[in-house]
Amino acid sequence: MLMAMKIQSGLPPIVLLALLPSFFSSLPSAQDFDFFYFVQQWPGSYCDTKKSCCYPTTGKPAADFGIHGLWPNYNSGDYPSSCDPDSLYDSYQIEDLVGSMQEEWPTLACPSSDGNKFWEHEWEKHGTCSESVLDQHSYFHSALQLKNKINLLQILKGAGIEPDGGFYKVSSIKDAIKEATGFTPWIECNVDEARNSQLYQVYLCVDPSASRLIECPIFPKGAKCHREIEFPAF
Repeated sequence: MLMAMKIQSGLPPIVLLALLPSFFSSLPSAQDFDFFYFVQQWPGSYCDTKKSCCYPTTGKPAADFGIHGLWPNYNSGDYPSSCDPDSLYDSYQIEDLVGSMQEEWPTLACPSSDGNKFWEHEWEKHGTCSESVLDQHSYFHSALQLKNKINLLQILKGAGIEPDGGFYKVSSIKDAIKEATGFTPWIECNVDEARNSQLYQVYLCVDPSASRLIECPIFPKGAKCHREIEFPAF
């Protein structure tokens, strides 16, 4: 790179060295991103599959949407991942949040755990890519605050959409969430053992400060839903 600059510019090496800091500061950072996906997951759909689920060691979670993650993304549809291998998950940094995280951000993966492995994965894969804005504590705290602001179950129940094993139009689910939040969600489905398409995850987009909802610049690619989908009990 330096040789190329020397050849193209004809500047002496000492001048080129002086220019390097400003040159590299103008390059895109690996931790730059445009927005977050804030993703909430319905536990009944996670468990109602061939793979099934395991309750956390702290007990069965409440029958409510739980946080899956707060994921930095680019407007292009790509996303950064595992940006800082030196920034390891440290449970001591979030001691004051653990009680809330066990309630609002539980893991249903097998084998049963207390959640720390799940949160470690979320921080090291996704959270480290937002460190220019949020430190570890702020990252998890911001996700909890968003969850408190966006009560999906209450929103859907208010529109007559209940987790009762019934089938509902995807358009009705989207309309209910948009009417309540002001922003268009993206709905991800999975399938149960009978191959019924069911409400699995809801994505909403958040600004880079993780403080306010925005319209999604782009929707993710994922499992498409049928026109009508099941909302299973949990």
